[in-house]
Amino acid sequence: MTSYASLFVGDPAPWFRQRCTTHHGDYTFDMTGGRYIVLYLFVSSGDPLTHAALRVITENRQLFDDRQASFFGVSADPADESQARLQADLPGIRYFFDHDGLVGRLYGSRSVQQAGPDADGEGRNLWYVLDPLLRVRGVFVDDPDAAVRIVELLGRLPSLDVPTPEQPVPVLMLPDVFEPEFCSRLIDYYETSESQPSGVFTQGADGPSRIVTDTGFKRRRDCQVRHRGLVEQIQARIVRRVVPEIRKAYQFEATELERLILASYDSSDRGCFGAHRDNTVKATEHRRFAVSINLNEGFEGGELVFPEFSRRGFKPGTGGAIIFACSLMHLVTPVTAGRRLACLPFVYDAEAAKLKKANRALAARAAESPVA
Repeated sequence: MTSYASLFVGDPAPWFRQRCTTHHGDYTFDMTGGRYIVLYLFVSSGDPLTHAALRVITENRQLFDDRQASFFGVSADPADESQARLQADLPGIRYFFDHDGLVGRLYGSRSVQQAGPDADGEGRNLWYVLDPLLRVRGVFVDDPDAAVRIVELLGRLPSLDVPTPEQPVPVLMLPDVFEPEFCSRLIDYYETSESQPSGVFTQGADGPSRIVTDTGFKRRRDCQVRHRGLVEQIQARIVRRVVPEIRKAYQFEATELERLILASYDSSDRGCFGAHRDNTVKATEHRRFAVSINLNEGFEGGELVFPEFSRRGFKPGTGGAIIFACSLMHLVTPVTAGRRLACLPFVYDAEAAKLKKANRALAARAAESPVA
């Protein structure tokens, strides 16, 4: 019996990683949070109905700017890729190549029994509109008017740039985690120590995690705290002033601390960090909460933003911290004047520590395996 996955309005949209018309060759779908998403799953762009629908999207491409909204087509036809029939039109328009049916099975355009290319005609075309939290806002069966109705719906959705009554953001703001004098000591340590450009963790479909430099996405310099006395003092303040508040707010018992670094976002290169999550690769999936402690004030920009919820920026005062779950999408806006200095550890628990150990063992075995 043929069966399909079902998604309804209000459901969270499944996350996935699939081949895509990007310069990286693939795309992680959870990175699309913070804007409206139109997702169109189709059997082949060669079908007349699909071709007409894609023409409607192209004719209304001004709606898709990667800030208010984005369009993602999902093709099940290998010929759409091999014959280059689908091309990205940035910003805002991209295509996934779903030859193995991964996305189709998650979203119900392919039966859950289908594991390969859709040669038997069982696939069906579906449209989804997702909100900035990547929750389903609308589901549409494909018909000659579906694309027009979706374009009209997008035109009615509220602008994400227009201030609205603040939606709560699930973060914790704590003043006075570090005293001003201690912040000054840490800044002095940064100034007199060696710092390095900060990289970004990435991971292929089956490969180990690795760190790459991408200055278009992240511009920051990091300094590892190696002074034993400072390490102990940072740890003591976090255990005394942060861990109890995490326990109270989130009912989570943080027992482990990692990555004692001091970081600098400088206006000289518009220091920033693009939208990301802190636990999406094997090397980081054990992380549970990020603790971002500002060491100074007097800079412009450098705010933490959680775009799935709002475009409000958070900027703690000197010694103040913002604590948030590592699964939340967040970004750091460009620093336009001065420099932001911060201490940026992560905390996790005993169960996550086991996961970290297991993932390190997997990475070590992968590194030792001979290359075929």
